[in-house]
Amino acid sequence: MTFRRVLQEGRFALTAELTLNRNSGADDVRRQADQLGGLVDGIQVTDNPYAWVQMSALAAAAMLREHGFDPIPVLSCRDRNRMALQRDLLGLQALGVSSLVLIRGHRVPPGHAQPAATVFDLTGRELIARAAALESNPLIGTGARVFRPGPAWQAESLTARAAVGAGFALTQLCFNMDILRHYMARFAAAGLAKRLTVVVSLSPLPSADTALWIKQNLSDSRIPGALIKRLESAGDPEREGILICAELMREVADIPGVSGINLMTTGNPESIPAAIRMSGLRDG
Repeated sequence: MTFRRVLQEGRFALTAELTLNRNSGADDVRRQADQLGGLVDGIQVTDNPYAWVQMSALAAAAMLREHGFDPIPVLSCRDRNRMALQRDLLGLQALGVSSLVLIRGHRVPPGHAQPAATVFDLTGRELIARAAALESNPLIGTGARVFRPGPAWQAESLTARAAVGAGFALTQLCFNMDILRHYMARFAAAGLAKRLTVVVSLSPLPSADTALWIKQNLSDSRIPGALIKRLESAGDPEREGILICAELMREVADIPGVSGINLMTTGNPESIPAAIRMSGLRDG
């Protein structure tokens, strides 16, 4: 069973990200995959998130495939020109990867520890169109920003990306259920529910400090102040973060139009399977 098939059959999907860094190796990939076995429908491999260098998505995807898991690699336009992006798409096709997430990405922040130049030789829409032309016809994901759109919102950017081949939208971290419900209602009113399925990103936050860092440094994140206070007052913040994540997973699963959840890593990777089990959305 693959993530692609789960979405196409209209079942609620669960995916999770690998926790990787520049020192991660094949054993790390296999160990984390085994912890997620039976709990997720696919495993996402990010593309130098926040401009932190890590193992390539192509290499990690190959390891996951070999180990019997369905990889969902992420490719960003930030770090590679069109030839390198096309090369990686062809490599992923040769590996038999059936789903991927394609994004424009953010610029490397000024003063970052990795003072790399940004490329942006292709737009996110152009990259999606190139992937849609592959013979393997992969399921393509694109980024979506949850906010409070007004009644006139027609989601022009998402509509344009759906028109060239995107099949699902992956949101940023969103812990605010009121904003998410409002967004999904407007998403449906704009006619997007017929064209894109939606996967919402959550994370088991290990501490109030982590939550504050995300809120301050990832401006698109949606973290209510009450959640941060709950972590601050918890005797065991890591366990409280897992509990909060599990509670929100159940809420997200009941919101009309949401087709899945992606769990992002912000701390101990073992907290992800713990949150999934606590949520009751998967047996195991």
